[in-house]
Amino acid sequence: MTARTRTDTLLLAGFCAFLFFYGLGQFGLLGADEPRYAQVAREMLERHDWVTPTLDGRPWLEKPPLYYWQAMLAYKVAGVSDVAARIPSAIDATLLVIVVYLFFRKFRRGVEIDAALITASCAGVIGFARAASTDMPLAAFFGIAMLAWWAWRTTASNTLIAVFYLCMALGTLAKGPLAPFLTALVIVVWAAATKEWRALIKTLWLPGILLFCAVTLPWYVAVQLRNPQFFREFILQHNLARFSTNLYHHPEPFWYYVPVTALALVPWIVFIIAAMAESIRVWWAERKSAQDNELQFRIFACCWLIVPVIFFSLSRSKLPGYILPVVPAGAVLLADYLLRRFEVDVPVPKWMAIAHALVAAAPVVPAVLIGFAVNEHRLPFERPMLFAVALAVILCIAIALTLLGRMQWRMLRFVTLIPVVLAVAAVLKLGTTAIDERLSARPLAAELASVETHPLPLAVCGTSRELEYGLAFYRNQTVARYESGNVPSGEHLVVAPPKWKDDVVKYAAGRRVSFLGHYAPQNLDYYWVGSVSRTH
Repeated sequence: MTARTRTDTLLLAGFCAFLFFYGLGQFGLLGADEPRYAQVAREMLERHDWVTPTLDGRPWLEKPPLYYWQAMLAYKVAGVSDVAARIPSAIDATLLVIVVYLFFRKFRRGVEIDAALITASCAGVIGFARAASTDMPLAAFFGIAMLAWWAWRTTASNTLIAVFYLCMALGTLAKGPLAPFLTALVIVVWAAATKEWRALIKTLWLPGILLFCAVTLPWYVAVQLRNPQFFREFILQHNLARFSTNLYHHPEPFWYYVPVTALALVPWIVFIIAAMAESIRVWWAERKSAQDNELQFRIFACCWLIVPVIFFSLSRSKLPGYILPVVPAGAVLLADYLLRRFEVDVPVPKWMAIAHALVAAAPVVPAVLIGFAVNEHRLPFERPMLFAVALAVILCIAIALTLLGRMQWRMLRFVTLIPVVLAVAAVLKLGTTAIDERLSARPLAAELASVETHPLPLAVCGTSRELEYGLAFYRNQTVARYESGNVPSGEHLVVAPPKWKDDVVKYAAGRRVSFLGHYAPQNLDYYWVGSVSRTH
């Protein structure tokens, strides 16, 4: 191992460990999806069932099993916890970063460490690498499949096209038929843009198709045989209906993914736009002539970045995580752009250096103020704001001056990673307590456990579904909802906002209701409700 390889290995290990793994448990599971997916994996593990995902003992067929399988393995090794539930995404993100490094080391030598660290430090990758969800497994294996396909096109290696089909299969097990569909769409658009139809035809490699089927079909067939409703729920509702209708109530304007993609590519978005614009301009000028392999690669990266954005923009249901598979494409495109700049040693345009410095430094402000913002639902216009803005201004000036200095492009990675590290550190140091108390069910679950003399059933009334799923995971029990008519007949606890107190009494229908306490961070009361009397 050379000195440079050792240095690269240490850099990758250090940044992946900090950006993806450090502080995974400093705040509890957030939203509805994280605790829900974590609980599904726990139930599958408890039942020793690797086929049917279940929630509250009932089949939960919204997503394929890859994340659940990964979480089950993490639970077996580390025990059931929110940290273990997030480990699969962190590992998948690390695997993606490593493959980006190896790809560039083989095919674009000179910027391999830049490519890997750019991928690791994109806001979208950092955010979803620290989440218990299916988005990072799909993005990681989709990204690896894309790189493997291009490597196969360059080398004609059967091993690489087998890796392509294997990763496409794993993507299908992560989130369904979306993975092969998006893969085919990107490659077809690239073939049309470059008139390389032969590569498209050669991609249809029979052993690879058989490998894809061998990996994916056993689970899809098994789950369908055990659950006849699977095709209707998963394919028709959670794929086709989710795309074509607003069945799941996530409507957003057509242009929604433009700002979402830009935010996911922070802090590199300015240079990624420049790289994309240059690639498209050169392709347009040379579209009627034979294009060299380098330009074709850049067009491939542009297709990988643009085509999914357009596709998801057509969907009637939009969520930020859908766009995650395009983030590695932006990193790949930028790394290739840097390689050309290193070779010709052109100066960084002044406007580009200033714009990048502003974008790279800006996240430090919300990162420093996140604890206050979560607690107060506003930003402070006092000393903390002045400190955060002053820090961002200093970083902005330092980044701009460095990029306009002697080493220019070669300093881009170094000066950009500094505010990334500072922003992540600020969130973990200053914001996790507020995030945990305000947005997670974990502290409330612990408070409820402290007032119980023995484990009791739990219900909610008038609360969010995020809290319901969070309590279900942290207490490992089904949580009843009063409004749905699910009122436990025995003694139990119930959590409700103060304004729902009368509703709690009404649903209790004459049973004894005792106020136990108030959870101030989320403005929730919790009560003890007695059993149904025998006279009833």
